[in-house]
Amino acid sequence: MAKFNATLLAITVAAAMATPAFAADYSDGNTHKNDYKWMQFNLMRSQGAKIPFGAQDDTYAEMEFGGRSGIFDLYGYVDFFDLFQSNSDDRHGGDNMFAKIAPRMSLDGLTGKDLSFGPVKELYIANVNNIGDKALFEHYIGIGSDVEMPWFGKMGLNAYARYVRENYGAANENQWDGYMVSTNWFKPFANFSNGSFIAYQGYLDYKFGANDVSDDGLHSSTSMEWFNGIYWHSDRYAVGYGLKYFKDMALVKDGSPIGNQDTTGFGHYFDVTYKF
Repeated sequence: MAKFNATLLAITVAAAMATPAFAADYSDGNTHKNDYKWMQFNLMRSQGAKIPFGAQDDTYAEMEFGGRSGIFDLYGYVDFFDLFQSNSDDRHGGDNMFAKIAPRMSLDGLTGKDLSFGPVKELYIANVNNIGDKALFEHYIGIGSDVEMPWFGKMGLNAYARYVRENYGAANENQWDGYMVSTNWFKPFANFSNGSFIAYQGYLDYKFGANDVSDDGLHSSTSMEWFNGIYWHSDRYAVGYGLKYFKDMALVKDGSPIGNQDTTGFGHYFDVTYKF
């Protein structure tokens, strides 16, 4: 949950980012010509992360995966908290895991038509599912896209409506409540003779319009997470640091007297990755 997509596209589109993106072309009926898959394991350390209820400093393991098969595009990860079962870990005795599963279905591939326009190279029906092991289950559904941006190259840009299935007993459970706009990027900017490179990678998630519980003293109607990572990549390994800005993380109001919340400010992330 803390990293929440930090290395999205890190393996799958590294080569594509080095060159301009082109509109999806499925006119030949071959929707599997761009298939790929990847998986990696990350050892993560969060320090000062503005996670609700004081879960700020944690050492955890993450299984991260993604790929494409035909018209379906997938990104996901599962975090396993308090990896070393340490009493000094802020997650100790709390949630054990968090999972994010984010499939998208290509509308270009589904229709067999080129739906690109301007910088938008491909359109999707986009979905995100956030699942915590202690009463958290959110669904997001909307429209996704791949866009071509100056310098950055290919970026993801998605807009969703939010459905709350479980939210630790909050009053907005089993309701539509709010929206999210998200973007992510992966830009190699320094290449070495051995094939390794350094990349600027990150994402920005902005949630808004979550009004059903915003007056309960704990929740906010808006929230933002902005991750900025510098990572060194080789074929098998990656090492990186990320600086993340939080604003009312997870729609929990900063400074709330309920739990003395600290959910706004900067947090630090350190990552060592092994790629399969």
